[in-house]
Amino acid sequence: MRSAARRLRRLAWSLLWLAAFTALLVWAWGQPFMASARMLWDISRAPPPRALPVPVQGVHARQIADTFGAPRGSDRTHQGVDIFAKRGTPVFSATRGVVASVRDGGLGGKQVWVIGPGRERHYYAHLDDWAADLASGQVVQPGDTLGFVGTTGNARGTPPHLHYGIYGAAGAHDPLPLFKAGTATTTVD
Repeated sequence: MRSAARRLRRLAWSLLWLAAFTALLVWAWGQPFMASARMLWDISRAPPPRALPVPVQGVHARQIADTFGAPRGSDRTHQGVDIFAKRGTPVFSATRGVVASVRDGGLGGKQVWVIGPGRERHYYAHLDDWAADLASGQVVQPGDTLGFVGTTGNARGTPPHLHYGIYGAAGAHDPLPLFKAGTATTTVD
């Protein structure tokens, strides 16, 4: 009789622990850090976008000069496009993804890096400021505000603009054709 009662207590404790562990997993799945993990898993399996919206409010693809690959100094080339707009114009995420970095320094000045579909890294540089509460690990969707057009980094003394670049496994590639394809379709990734 004692062994049956002991087994019943052990079973009850095991079920209680299982219920508590399940509740913990359900709670964790709903937390922001898990949203980032779910998004990273999802976008790592998704193909890179074939079309993107221009990430600066009010700017159309036809207004952007194709400067990708143009010489910059004696030792490098332009690894993106410059999208000119009034200082303070909102800059949006062009794709869904996870904010990998929000930082200030180097050539890009105030910048944001977003990991998007196909594990491509989307680079937003020369920002005047970042969106309030923007942080690494944050999940973003197309159209979410990342910051505002500016002249930070090596853009000081130039007209305000966003430097936007896309980096994949093979290195940087020109985003302008994706913007032009984005004007003909509503698909963003």
